[in-house]
Amino acid sequence: MIDWRAIDTVLLDMDGTLLDLHFDSHFWLEHLPRRYVELHQLDEATQEVVRSKVLHEQGTLNWYSLAYWSRELDVDIVALKREIQHLIGLRGDALDFLKWLRQAHPRVVLATNADRESLALKLPLTGLEEYLDAIVSSADLGVPKEAQEFWFALQEVEPFDPGRTLFIDDNPRVLESAREFGIRHLLGIKQPDSTRPEKELEEFIALDRFASILPGNVPPGQGGDGRPEAGAHG
Repeated sequence: MIDWRAIDTVLLDMDGTLLDLHFDSHFWLEHLPRRYVELHQLDEATQEVVRSKVLHEQGTLNWYSLAYWSRELDVDIVALKREIQHLIGLRGDALDFLKWLRQAHPRVVLATNADRESLALKLPLTGLEEYLDAIVSSADLGVPKEAQEFWFALQEVEPFDPGRTLFIDDNPRVLESAREFGIRHLLGIKQPDSTRPEKELEEFIALDRFASILPGNVPPGQGGDGRPEAGAHG
């Protein structure tokens, strides 16, 4: 599927691609609305108001900004996230994939919409930073990955040849934006959230396991280095 000789740069999304999206889905749609109601001593029906408010900002910088939601809802979002931080974890064979990339030739860049507060919470818990050459947040660039301006700004701070770049992301809107910019090799994720059904991406190939794009025929149940995986879920 991928000719690795044609790849100089690998751009990777974090939530839903390297990390299981279950933490974020549960936090924003279940934990935050419930705790908001408890902390402000409001009626249970207010939970739906909070969900609607959050979803209204989808695809914007506000959607990804913990500081914005702390101000908007008058709660400590980071503290609330720490209450369920045990749900933060890597997807399936993501670690094997990162280890393989580390000993291979591409430059590996985390290109994420997560803001710096999210990164400060998740990176120490997952060990991702050890396998990355650079980390770029859309908050640093002032525009989300859904917008074309993100890719031009990214290229300024982290030069890459779109024709020799692989980008993996679970968000179809982000993949469409990357394709419009000219990134040649694009892959989606079949099951970003381990607790939800797989999803089909109409216009992009979606990965079940990272091992499927590594050189050679890696049998099911094997990681990128040939060892059996533990607890893989896609």
